Amino acid sequence: MSTVGNTAYRYRIAAPQDTEAIEALDDSFTTDTVFQVTVTEKGFALREIPVEPPLTKVFPEDNPGGGDAEDDADSRTFVAHGAVGDLAGFLAVSYSGWNRRLIIEDIAVAPQHRGRGVGRALMGLAREFARERGAGHLWLEVTNINAPAIHAYRRMGFAFCGLDTTLYEGTPSRGEQALYMSMPCP
Repeated sequence: MSTVGNTAYRYRIAAPQDTEAIEALDDSFTTDTVFQVTVTEKGFALREIPVEPPLTKVFPEDNPGGGDAEDDADSRTFVAHGAVGDLAGFLAVSYSGWNRRLIIEDIAVAPQHRGRGVGRALMGLAREFARERGAGHLWLEVTNINAPAIHAYRRMGFAFCGLDTTLYEGTPSRGEQALYMSMPCP
């Protein structure tokens, strides 16, 4: 249990009964800036630019039954519950042994709990799991339009490490670019 501001949060490994709440969690966001990607022969550049009107992104639903994290020793899903027992957020990770990478598969914090340290605390649980597994770094993918998440990840110590301009082709997110971020695992 940890207290952030006046709200106490409980953190634990997800249980099967958390699945429905995780799938129902509102992971949409609104932003007034996005990261514009410019690709050149020598690499790529990012520039944060304003968007007017603000952009709201609602993520498409994942394939049902997509996660069996509790059945895999190298995967975990962590949940955070608020004082009234509501799901404040979750984080799903998996460990890749060949390159000693802990992959942040998904992270979401409910809108009413954002800005209260829930995401940072969940990421702390991911770092603990990474250390248990012997990971050398944590790694994640984020769309270039999710400026709020990018700023949060940078505050947590993540840095840009790659780009995929085609990852979202053929999906409802076509036109967006995938940015990859990593941080060393202490």
